Amino acid sequence: MLLNMHVEESWCAQIDKHIDHQKYICIHAFSDLSHISPPIFIYLLKECYLCGTRKATHKFNVLQQHVFKALCNAPQPDPYTFILHCLYILPLLGLQYAEGFSHLLMCSLKRLKNQRPVELLSQAKRLASRLFLDILASSVIHEERILIKVLELFEIGLKDIEEARLASVIKKDDVEKTMAFIERYIVDFIESQSYMTATVLVEHFSIYLGQSFLLKMMDKKQFKAAERWAMFMGKPMICLLVQKYVEMKMFKNAYDVIKSKNLKEEFPNVQRLYKESSLKKLAEKGLWDVAELRAMKDRQLLEFVVYLAMEAGYAEKVFELCERYSLEGFNKLTVSGKSSSGACYLDPEKLMIDNIIWVDELHGLISATNYIEGCKVVGIDSEWKPNYVKGSKPNKVSIMQIASANQAYIFDLIKLHEDVPIELDNCFQKIMCSLNILKLGYNLQCDLHQLSQSYGDLTCFRYYEMLLDLQKLFNQTVGGLSGLSEKVLGARLNKTRRNSNWELRPLSQNQMEYAALDAAVLVHIFRSICNQPHSSLEEMQSKVGWKCHIVSRTGNANRKS
Repeated sequence: MLLNMHVEESWCAQIDKHIDHQKYICIHAFSDLSHISPPIFIYLLKECYLCGTRKATHKFNVLQQHVFKALCNAPQPDPYTFILHCLYILPLLGLQYAEGFSHLLMCSLKRLKNQRPVELLSQAKRLASRLFLDILASSVIHEERILIKVLELFEIGLKDIEEARLASVIKKDDVEKTMAFIERYIVDFIESQSYMTATVLVEHFSIYLGQSFLLKMMDKKQFKAAERWAMFMGKPMICLLVQKYVEMKMFKNAYDVIKSKNLKEEFPNVQRLYKESSLKKLAEKGLWDVAELRAMKDRQLLEFVVYLAMEAGYAEKVFELCERYSLEGFNKLTVSGKSSSGACYLDPEKLMIDNIIWVDELHGLISATNYIEGCKVVGIDSEWKPNYVKGSKPNKVSIMQIASANQAYIFDLIKLHEDVPIELDNCFQKIMCSLNILKLGYNLQCDLHQLSQSYGDLTCFRYYEMLLDLQKLFNQTVGGLSGLSEKVLGARLNKTRRNSNWELRPLSQNQMEYAALDAAVLVHIFRSICNQPHSSLEEMQSKVGWKCHIVSRTGNANRKS
């Protein structure tokens, strides 16, 4: 065998395109395993893994492909026995390599088993059983997943275990002794809280542990293992599983099991409990429009949403739903004008917002820009439709609000960008880059990031002058803009519409008022702070201190004005 053979291009190029070809390793073994021992094979596997600079995941994927090909090339005495010998050797490399390489070899062998006849499997079964026992006894150190893979891949049964233990002819009572032997290890796994390993062993060897095992897993929140065990044990245990889920108010888990096992007759109320639980979670997040959409076809669920709105103190939502769906009987019930925290909501009329103007065409855009350019201080905010799919990108910013103390403009960014993108960019540049207008916001960086991501072709959201983030004026959290409003103005903002669908056209009157208020309240908060000769807010900076928080961004540089 050549010890200084160049690494084959077809192998190395896939591991790393930039491998230093001055390095020499022997991979002759991968073209013919007939004269290669397991220790040499493991050594070569490690050397190949160490070559190159690619990430470990990529290397393992490539190595797995080639190990599979190598197992097809006459390993002695057969591929299964060869891999078992390798598994005995791998722990000597230490945990850094043993765990990953063991999985790699087992996955390659499983692929071989799926594609080729398995006559040779029975020949290696006794050695596999011996390895299984050695791992159980910790005389060969492998993680539990390898233990399970050896058990399942080699289809090891109780008789195989007994033969490996005694190395003698099986007697009648030997199987029972083996069962008791396995049970002792299962108890050890349970005590060490390795519930999934215990579950697989119980299932594989058909050992009955009773419902106490299930209850213990549920108490420890090992739900995946508990479900697998219940499915193996049959309907009575599945029903107990569902019952425990209901007691724990895990209605989705319960409903999923009921649906998969067709147990609706046994648990007729769980589906409704699950739906009501889902609606309650949506209500807690302020996703009233989504809750309404999901309940729309079921009158009882719609009434449940109304009750949730009443509990939360959202009188306008209660009235809106009752009127839209002709729900009766709620007019006798009162809805508190306070939120769950006991704070009154800010009234747009008392804030003296005279005009809320919708802008979705060029003439309105120019008129709004002219008005805003004449203001000394404005508040800005933006809204976009929530994305309810976990991990998905945020939706495009739908509207932007710019308001003075008593007049608010709501710009339909989606339509304006589609119809008059150049004019939109020019008008907003005049506003955003004006040194004569102080522009107030709350958590401005989030809004500016979403705007620039949504409208990357516009420059108006990338550069700005005279921006002041009111959030920066406080040293500690005060409950968001709503909490700040309560501290300064004595009333919170009604956040019922916060997570509504801002892409609907036309927006509802409540949405318009919410959007306008979120921008205008910034101006009122700022004026209230500045008019206090000695601020009573401990978190507030000194009266002159806010000026140092004004920021600008010109070109690629950030700077403070």
